[in-house]
Amino acid sequence: MRQGHSREKYACGNCEFALHWQAPRMDSTTACAMVQHEILMLVSAPLLVLSRPLATFLWGMPFEWRRSLGQWAKTDYIHSSWTFLTDPLTAWSIHAAAIWSWHAPFLFNLTLKSELAHSAQHLSFLLSALLFWWALFYARGRKAYGAGVFYLFTTAVHTGILGALLTFAPHIWYSSYSTTTQSWGLTPLQDQQIGGLIMWIPASLIYLVAGLWLFAAWLKESDAMLERTGGAK
Repeated sequence: MRQGHSREKYACGNCEFALHWQAPRMDSTTACAMVQHEILMLVSAPLLVLSRPLATFLWGMPFEWRRSLGQWAKTDYIHSSWTFLTDPLTAWSIHAAAIWSWHAPFLFNLTLKSELAHSAQHLSFLLSALLFWWALFYARGRKAYGAGVFYLFTTAVHTGILGALLTFAPHIWYSSYSTTTQSWGLTPLQDQQIGGLIMWIPASLIYLVAGLWLFAAWLKESDAMLERTGGAK
């Protein structure tokens, strides 16, 4: 990946992240909240992962700090823990758990009443998404991109199911929005339906596009491996 492209991705990811966290709370409706969440998980997180900023951060540290950090990272416990967390299945499970648990009515309503819970929700969305995209792009190399297609497809499916449940629910899930949607010209149930559609259709399309990109990269890597194997004979 070219350095210029990495800087652009890092800048874009940081801009999205800064706008999300520093802007006033814009979750006065279910639809607005879903837009926030999808930007955080489907725009900021993958752009930050693709930019691979960790190497730049490390080179900006004093040499002694870098050496100490490198030695710490090579310890058996840290290495095995990181290997486990960045396993695609583990990362997929953590990300799925974060999405589904925070959309449970009790926890979601809690985030609208508590700044601490609200921050915890968004932080868990961001961190689990960073882990998920990192596991797909880098944890096992290009040879594992084929499995990444599967994990992206299943993420599109389970988030789509959650969006569909919101869309077709006969009653509102989040009572805190029962008095906040009138200024938008919407009933609470209409607002919830729009929020569900945002999670269901645009978000699923992004996962599917990312899956197609990984599939193409996987085919390219497979062709390159065949060429190397043929050339070695």
